[in-house]
Amino acid sequence: MHRRTFLTRTLTGAALAAVPLTTVLSSQASAAEKRVTSLGALQQAINAAAPGDRIVLADGTYTVPAGSALTVSGKNGTTSAPITIVSATRGGAVLQGERGFVFSDSSDIVVSGFAFRQSTTLEIPESCSRIRLTRNDFRFAEVSGLYWVVVRADDTKIDRNHFHHKATAGIFVVLDGPTGSTALAQRLHLFKNHFSDHSFTGTNGGEPIRLGVSGRALSSAHALVESNLFERCDGDPETISVKSSDNTVRHNTIRDSRGGIVLRHGNRSTVDGNYLLAGGEGVRIYGNDHLVVNNYLSGLSGRALVIGSGTTRDHHAGETTDERRGNDACDRAVIAHNTLLHNAGTLSGEDREHEPRGVVVADNLLVGNVGSLVAMGRTSGFTWQSNLLWGGAVDGTIPSGGYTRADPLLRQASDGVFRLSPGSPAIGAATLTGPVVGEDIDGHSRGTTRDIGADEYTTLTPLRRPLTPADVGPNAS
Repeated sequence: MHRRTFLTRTLTGAALAAVPLTTVLSSQASAAEKRVTSLGALQQAINAAAPGDRIVLADGTYTVPAGSALTVSGKNGTTSAPITIVSATRGGAVLQGERGFVFSDSSDIVVSGFAFRQSTTLEIPESCSRIRLTRNDFRFAEVSGLYWVVVRADDTKIDRNHFHHKATAGIFVVLDGPTGSTALAQRLHLFKNHFSDHSFTGTNGGEPIRLGVSGRALSSAHALVESNLFERCDGDPETISVKSSDNTVRHNTIRDSRGGIVLRHGNRSTVDGNYLLAGGEGVRIYGNDHLVVNNYLSGLSGRALVIGSGTTRDHHAGETTDERRGNDACDRAVIAHNTLLHNAGTLSGEDREHEPRGVVVADNLLVGNVGSLVAMGRTSGFTWQSNLLWGGAVDGTIPSGGYTRADPLLRQASDGVFRLSPGSPAIGAATLTGPVVGEDIDGHSRGTTRDIGADEYTTLTPLRRPLTPADVGPNAS
């Protein structure tokens, strides 16, 4: 018989608002609501659930017996009437033990409001689709090498959760694919999550998010990672590690964290409108045909923007495992409208055998007082166009026709961001004609006469700013 203790806060000591999940999910159609007070009753309700049903577990601490689990098998809601399993209040139902929910052959399932404290991976297998994890608190047992959530199913949504406090190797969220295949789960949507306090001190293996894996890197995932906040994520030099193709990473804030955004393997991904503030690494780019625009990188102690060289020119089918794990030189990327402000290393390259080729570097604002603003190694066929440089740092290896040196007249706003002020030489000075970058980092239209850097000058209030804990996690709007 389980022991149940009523709580008013999660086990982290940080209180979550005691808001009934029925209020949060009230817009969803519900054929029936079933309130349960034990794991046995919860399992019975899941087994009997039909589309639109809502199952509400009372607040308390529940220990799932060893070798057992809460199984969601062969259960199918619909897109308009999912089967919803919720805690009575956010964070109020704590699930501990070896495993929590185990999914199979199910679709349109929502799991919301739980505090997960299990000691094994929560997996969304390839036999499922349209599974949503929302407004949960994840702090798994401290097991070295443990991946907390692994997604193999298409159309998974992970939103408004808090993943936090891990001191050993292992990843918070991994996008993978079907066993025995090089394919990847499609259209994962990760948004408005709070990732914090990953303190693993090793050199590899502690990313908050990894999209794919080396062996699947040439496969497209079409994942969207947007509007997430990362704080004190120090487990790896890669906070968002992309090892697949055709993904979008946008409007995230990485603050006071060791890692950055790394396009480690794969092609044709977009990195747009992210803030990387007062941390270690910035953005590193490998692979082909990426778009890197509107990013604001400030106060980083490491390299802000790296255009990577390679141990191979291009990854390809049939290469060895060691070849696939190597670095693919960055070819044909477009790097435009970014602001790099007072970082230890501004824009730099590397010295592997295969140099980056055919990269466009245009309409970027580079400001620094130490070292070189541009420190590229060998390159081939680069286009340097209408970049604006300023500060005590030397220009470095940027060609003389690829930049202007002038004071951009930046002014710091109340949110800490330095934006253009009237009379800035950056205003109206952008010249790149394609691809179209329709908005700036604040969400304002760039129009036909565009400005250099991530910010388009306007007197309008920003529609997007650096994210704070109030913008993400279980209590976010």
